[in-house]
Amino acid sequence: MNSTRSRRMRNATKHEVYIKRFVELMVCTFCLAVTVPGAHSQAKSATPARDETVAALLVSDIHFDPFLDPARVAQLAAAPATEWGRILSAAPSADREARHAAMEKACPTRGEDTAYTLLESSLQDMRKEATGSKFVTVSGDLLAHSFDCKYKAAFPHAAPGDYRAFVEKTLTFVVEELRRALPGTPVYVALGNNDSDCGDYRLDAHSEFLTSMAQEITKDVPVGERKTAEETFAASGSYSVRLPAPIHRARLLVLDDIFMSGKYATCGVKPDTSVAGAQLAWLDKELTDARNSREKVWVMAHIPPGVDVYSSAKHLDEVCSGKGPRMFLASEKLAEVVARFSDVIQLAVFAHTHMDEVRVLKSEGTGPGAAPEQGVAVKLVSSISPINGNAPSFTVARVDTASAMLKDYRVFSASNATGVGATWHEEYDWAKTFHEAEFSPYGVGKEVAGFTADPSGDKQESRDYVQNFYVGSSSLLGLIWPQYGCSMANDSAQAFRACVCPTTK
Repeated sequence: MNSTRSRRMRNATKHEVYIKRFVELMVCTFCLAVTVPGAHSQAKSATPARDETVAALLVSDIHFDPFLDPARVAQLAAAPATEWGRILSAAPSADREARHAAMEKACPTRGEDTAYTLLESSLQDMRKEATGSKFVTVSGDLLAHSFDCKYKAAFPHAAPGDYRAFVEKTLTFVVEELRRALPGTPVYVALGNNDSDCGDYRLDAHSEFLTSMAQEITKDVPVGERKTAEETFAASGSYSVRLPAPIHRARLLVLDDIFMSGKYATCGVKPDTSVAGAQLAWLDKELTDARNSREKVWVMAHIPPGVDVYSSAKHLDEVCSGKGPRMFLASEKLAEVVARFSDVIQLAVFAHTHMDEVRVLKSEGTGPGAAPEQGVAVKLVSSISPINGNAPSFTVARVDTASAMLKDYRVFSASNATGVGATWHEEYDWAKTFHEAEFSPYGVGKEVAGFTADPSGDKQESRDYVQNFYVGSSSLLGLIWPQYGCSMANDSAQAFRACVCPTTK
């Protein structure tokens, strides 16, 4: 009995010693970790975090034209959008050329938009180059130029409501073709100034058109967010959507900023600024909520804020004499809101010019001494439509999964404007061409500062930008290079005027 008790006491003593030594060892290890400088960081650096990115496809200004074979238009109008591919892929009508010439005479345009053959050629190459993309953005103008005029020429006695139905079917066909090209990949669409049921730069808020299109446009919004997205789209073409995994805590805010354009009018051709104000209030609230919940944001709309440098360059005397430059939007409020949330917004995506462009938006007063990371990087996506003589193109991006930052992108362009027998190739790679590790406000701002400091456009990076701006190569931008450089980081009329006219008081 006593011996058994003695053994138990000895075992308990040994057990206590083991526990005591274990605790001492753990304490010493902890002390070493906190007292040796850099011990913790050295341990972490032994297994560095991986820089993980995913692909995303950026498309814009498709301007699909279903009227290029006028004999087929009646079939399209009578068929659901699901049947359009079969109709459009049939052999051309015998009198196609004559009918097309008559339509061009009735509705003259500066060139041809996207034919079905070009649309399918671009989708085929997207399947090749953008496979594995986590999402697709379409930054507006899915419909061809002069769409309403061409419809009236094809159907001079159409009943009320028929035009809206045809517009809706055309938009649905284009969006569904994108979804078919990349199955299972969400497609997020912003409407452009041509995407309306009542004409270019014409649209009614809270309309039957927006309500009808809401379900199609928000189809890829997660179920829990879809009802709200449908409601905000039906009101003004705006919606919010969480970006898909593995992108972490990030969302996309989409606006139809036709309502902010100086050219905007209702379908009744009346001015209305109330919708623009409501959109800006919605955007401010969404960004505030994102800031509070520590989410990162992409903002997408069709028409970029800032200076329309092409129109302004034609009237440079007016810019410097005090009248000011031509602006894309009616006010500078969109740029102000975006710049104010530069801590939240990782990227702003626009289009409209059909060119491949970059810019940086900064709050007024952030001059050369401001922190380089201040501001918002802006990407203007080039067009599928070759109407301006440019090569059709699309962009494949790499997005950081942790920060939602655009790290890099590549632009792909077609060998011809029709898509018939076209081959596609890489036009350029942002990171390789401009030697930047990421498409951040710092990286873009540094490039823009270099362009502004090179008014003659002689440096290699300036020449590269000029060449790639007009996809397919053109020297036209070189004619207004100093003014263009000023527009890239000076989005307000006052800042642009000070840059272009430095002697102006």
